[in-house]
Amino acid sequence: MAGIFDQISHLLAGSPADRAGGRSSGSDALSGEDLALRLSSIPGYRVLREVDTNAGVEQLRAAVAGERIAAVVDTETTGLDPTNDRIIEIAIQRMIFDGGKRIVEIERARSWLEDPQRPLSADISQLTGLVDRDLCGQRFDDEAILEMVGTSDIVIAHNAAFDRPFLDRRFPSLSDLPWACSLSQLNWRDLGYDGRALGHLVLQSGWFFDGHRAGNDTSALITLLGTMAPDGRSVLAHLLDRCERDSHRIDAIGAPFEAKDGLKSRGYRWDAVRRHWWREVEASELSHEEDWLETEVYRGRGRPRSIPITPRTRFKRDG
Repeated sequence: MAGIFDQISHLLAGSPADRAGGRSSGSDALSGEDLALRLSSIPGYRVLREVDTNAGVEQLRAAVAGERIAAVVDTETTGLDPTNDRIIEIAIQRMIFDGGKRIVEIERARSWLEDPQRPLSADISQLTGLVDRDLCGQRFDDEAILEMVGTSDIVIAHNAAFDRPFLDRRFPSLSDLPWACSLSQLNWRDLGYDGRALGHLVLQSGWFFDGHRAGNDTSALITLLGTMAPDGRSVLAHLLDRCERDSHRIDAIGAPFEAKDGLKSRGYRWDAVRRHWWREVEASELSHEEDWLETEVYRGRGRPRSIPITPRTRFKRDG
């Protein structure tokens, strides 16, 4: 262990060339990036860099031919039910990506607060870092939000199944936009990651951030989407490839109780509102999945319901 500390002390003290040139031998002469690069050169060490939550231009330029605009959104709410709970914070950060699905420009994140007209629970305050006095009298800038999201080609969130129903209810005119979800629509293991939580994924990419506020989450997600996967393509490219494909939601209506373990192991999830198991499959897999359900679940005693899903309907609460 002492040998490692000796290596660190030597690196932080500066190179022989630094000392020969009369430059300071102390770490005060080195920038943070210099220190990070030197420490990273020691086997067994990795350096995390803070996500720059102020990165980006003040106003995104117009997209040119072959480019598209994505709005990365994150919400904080009073609870989990979009019917009864309210959004208390919205953050939006837009970016332009080119035909190769690489990010070419980002806009600085913007966020707004809104008073839900009810006290926050202790759990929500702990989760979001917000308290009642932060929200008192606050109101979203509807015009700005509608402009930023409504002029985008696609909306991206790290849990679109959560964020979209809240946003659709608060801003109905935005409810026909296509959505993508970096949580559920990427096979993170195939991309070289472990787990799916945003903070954990960002750490594995060499970054860290304060995840208590929505604006920080959007900056962290854009940083992650711009990361290159092992195949040399961006994480964003992999996400867009997946979300642009049509699929089907299969509802295993009336499936017998004893089939629940088989359905769960195959990737079906329980819909507590509609009271049945369901999963989403790509169009090319639909026939095969229906055959499996007939053979392993229904056996002539019923049939599933199939609902076509497009990027514009995916993650809707009613779809």
